[in-house]
Amino acid sequence: MKISLGADHRGFKYKETVKSFLTSKGIESIDFGAYSEESADYPDFGIQAAVAVAKHDTDYGIIICGSGNGMVMTANKVRGIRAGLAINVEMARLARAHNDANMLVLSDMFTPEDQISDIVNVFLNTQFEGGRHARRVDKIKKFEQG
Repeated sequence: MKISLGADHRGFKYKETVKSFLTSKGIESIDFGAYSEESADYPDFGIQAAVAVAKHDTDYGIIICGSGNGMVMTANKVRGIRAGLAINVEMARLARAHNDANMLVLSDMFTPEDQISDIVNVFLNTQFEGGRHARRVDKIKKFEQG
């Protein structure tokens, strides 16, 4: 498994936490930045991480900004991306199980730091349930294709 990572300056610290967690689990990651807490624009990193997922260069993506809203909006502009914002474990589980999310968005302001590893772990290990949820995800895919 390979994960694309991206964060603005607000999400830098959490991105480094996520990267360490992934490494501890033997999961490869590609870090698209930011590489410090110096002010940076979230689209610059969210788009790169999302494109890597859309092109199947990575299996999933995890992106972080202050509220999470900027990154989730940015990633979902990339065709083929279903990014879900998760500020707790249950949101991460539902993003995968019900929405077949391929990107996880975390919030520096609202995602509790002590839950990051659990949220990432649940996201990466939850399977899409299919069934009635597949019909709904298929409608998103159909609309995306024009």
